[in-house]
Amino acid sequence: MSEGFEKVLCEGKLLAVIIYDSYNAPGINFFTPSELSQQVAHMTHHKGKVIDAHVHNPVPREVFYTQEALFIKSGKLRVDFYDDNRTYLESRMLGAGDVILLVSGGHGFEVIEDLRMIEVKQGPYTDDKDKTRFDPVAQESITIKNPL
Repeated sequence: MSEGFEKVLCEGKLLAVIIYDSYNAPGINFFTPSELSQQVAHMTHHKGKVIDAHVHNPVPREVFYTQEALFIKSGKLRVDFYDDNRTYLESRMLGAGDVILLVSGGHGFEVIEDLRMIEVKQGPYTDDKDKTRFDPVAQESITIKNPL
């Protein structure tokens, strides 16, 4: 973790971007490369800043994988990361105010404390066509890289 955010990688491939509640850099800071189908930025503006009114133009895009962002409102969530072959890699703990963008590979979750979160992902959601479920890592094999 560096400066309140972290990129979770597996062999150079981006699995996730985590922006911890402690992140507080000035200006507009994007955490994602421009080619991703979801973009995440942190913005800091002073009182009185005006952001131009705008509409978004229709731009055809082709999306192959669902990327999801989780916004933790309260509680604690453990995120388990897997590679594309469903091999467990490591885990992270998220708490209130943390945000994670899940980009690639596999993932699973365990709620550690009663949780409220918001999930944002591309639609339309197609249920079982969107995901392949598999057995999670055994509890005794969990490695948490950032215990809260």
